Amino acid sequence: MSTSSRYPFTAIVGQDDLRLALLLNAVSPAVGGVLVRGEKGTAKSTAVRALAALLPPVRTVEGCRFSCDPAAPDPGCPDGPHPADGPGGERAARMVELPVGASEDRLVGALDIERALAEGVKAFEPGLLADAHRGILYVDEVNLLHDHLIDLLLDAAAMGASYVEREGVSVRHAARFLLVGTMNPEEGELRPQLLDRFGLTVEVAASREPDQRVEVVRRRLAFEDDPAAFAGRWSGAEAELRARVAAARALLPRVRLGDGALRRIAAVCAAFEVDGMRGDLVMARTATALAAWAGRTEVAVEDVRRAALLALPHRRRRNPFDAPGLDEEKLDEVLRDAAADDPEDEPPTPPEGQAPEDPADGDDDGPGPDGGGGGQPDPGDGAGDGSGGLPPQRTEDSGAPAPEDAPEALTGAEPGESGGGTPRPGSAEQQAVAAGEPFRTKVLSVPGLGAGAAGRRSRARTEHGRTTGATRPEGALTKLHLTATVRAAAPHQRARGRSGRGLVVRRDDLRQATREGREGNLVLFVVDASGSMAARKRMGAVKGAVLSLLLDAYQRRDKVGLVTFRGREAEVALPPTSSVDAAAARLQALPTGGRTPLAAGLLKAHDVLRVERLRDATRRPLLVVVTDGRATGGPEPVALAARAARLHAAEATASVVVDCETGPVRLGLAGELARELRGTAVTLDELRAEALTGLVKDVTDHPRARRAA
Repeated sequence: MSTSSRYPFTAIVGQDDLRLALLLNAVSPAVGGVLVRGEKGTAKSTAVRALAALLPPVRTVEGCRFSCDPAAPDPGCPDGPHPADGPGGERAARMVELPVGASEDRLVGALDIERALAEGVKAFEPGLLADAHRGILYVDEVNLLHDHLIDLLLDAAAMGASYVEREGVSVRHAARFLLVGTMNPEEGELRPQLLDRFGLTVEVAASREPDQRVEVVRRRLAFEDDPAAFAGRWSGAEAELRARVAAARALLPRVRLGDGALRRIAAVCAAFEVDGMRGDLVMARTATALAAWAGRTEVAVEDVRRAALLALPHRRRRNPFDAPGLDEEKLDEVLRDAAADDPEDEPPTPPEGQAPEDPADGDDDGPGPDGGGGGQPDPGDGAGDGSGGLPPQRTEDSGAPAPEDAPEALTGAEPGESGGGTPRPGSAEQQAVAAGEPFRTKVLSVPGLGAGAAGRRSRARTEHGRTTGATRPEGALTKLHLTATVRAAAPHQRARGRSGRGLVVRRDDLRQATREGREGNLVLFVVDASGSMAARKRMGAVKGAVLSLLLDAYQRRDKVGLVTFRGREAEVALPPTSSVDAAAARLQALPTGGRTPLAAGLLKAHDVLRVERLRDATRRPLLVVVTDGRATGGPEPVALAARAARLHAAEATASVVVDCETGPVRLGLAGELARELRGTAVTLDELRAEALTGLVKDVTDHPRARRAA
């Protein structure tokens, strides 16, 4: 991307935390990258792409595909060895994007197995990790990336090298890059183990301040009208910021992280119960980078505080439904206590010839036009402001919206539901009941062998897993079955004129390994929220059970959806999504009351699954109906429910009915429903994994369903 077609970093309005986190990683890549979380249209991608223009140019060995530094070439470079002080050139730092649908070979590189077997040559085609070496690797929608790719990516970022292993043939090359990932939490969360591997995390949201929104639109329209002219008007500010990044990099080795600052960092991490030591290390590196960015040679208390706000929120999650965050009042209290225990609390020492600087103080003058769309920016000295020394913006209000501004879609409430609204006809609505404590559930899986997205629920043909056989490759060979390949080539060695110890292998001999692993499914919950479920103890237990199943779906990498029925109709409370958090929030706010339109709930679920099959035919569904089996309202409600259930059975939808009926006298209606669905039925007690002598592997194989028949 040319400089003139890239939106300038200094022209971005607001988003102080985002800009600061990116700049700190530009100063010190050892910080460990940035994960940017936020809603759509908040300049996440724009800021990352603009950052590349601020990085210093890179000197590389001439002809090296792995961007080795002529002054210190990698001794293990696949294109090496390179002579010391050999010929080199200079290029701009790269910004490499990793697509969500990228393959493992595209990420780490590909080995030509055929040449390796036949010629003994390590023919290696570099991947995106090699392209990003000494630059930026950007992953948009990182939460949608397959887990094994995220593991490879984060391992390379942590070790500074990439290793490619294929059937005993291995290649290693340097891979040091600034890792930036962006994600929309509504589309699904990252596992806590993966969150911890990102150095810093920033939450971004669109400003609710009209003046700032006007300025954002004004600048964007000016950029789209004439990108080159717009970039030219901001070139001076870009040059100043680029120089400041270079100066901070040069100062970084001289920054002192004293014992007092280290004790504050340790005290903060201990007080917030941060697991492991990665949080302490990232905080130390971030505080050091903040001091260098402010032009100081010693880490100050404010640096430690700001580092905690950037490095710890995503390390505070204790379960998948916890939102990242940090209690700032508690943070200040911990820092005060640590300062009281610190025998030496000296002010920071500024560089020679420079006055002391407080990163929280500074004027608001900086690169940014006073008004119009991308007008000539006023030159500024880049002095720090309240955002840790960022180029300040005149219209600055990047705070998150207040809770009362949250849209209804995020609260789980519909118009007229809970909170004093008018109930729907026939709803006899009661207040939402809190969910019971979640528990570990038994394993439910879809029978047969699927071919969906990698996950941890049902058996499927996957790229990773145990090898079950071999086949001729269709297209490029990705997973060699070595034994089958040798057996295919062996009978032809004499005819091919083999001499010596080598095996003569041709393309027709190659065999692709077929592997079996686990896939993620679409788990669609159909929850009875009618009056028969309204008893507080029962509904609390039901919500706790569904919450437990949602937690299980999160751990098994499933998509989830939520259909509820009560009163006279059913509704899709949450369309199928990867965000288990959103499903949990809708469930918590679910009110109860009214009649039991069971047929409407099953028909609504049928419509949802029909649409999802068109969108993703490979992801197999698992229908989980949570009900006591009663059906009321309308003519022949029981017969209608049975016909609706047979629709699912006709399409071989794997189904399980969670029987919520309690008490000494039970009608067994949930078992009848399971029979019509050709699925299985389990009680709330049986759903608990610890209550089972064995785990259910296929939901159509449960003896309770056979008894119901």
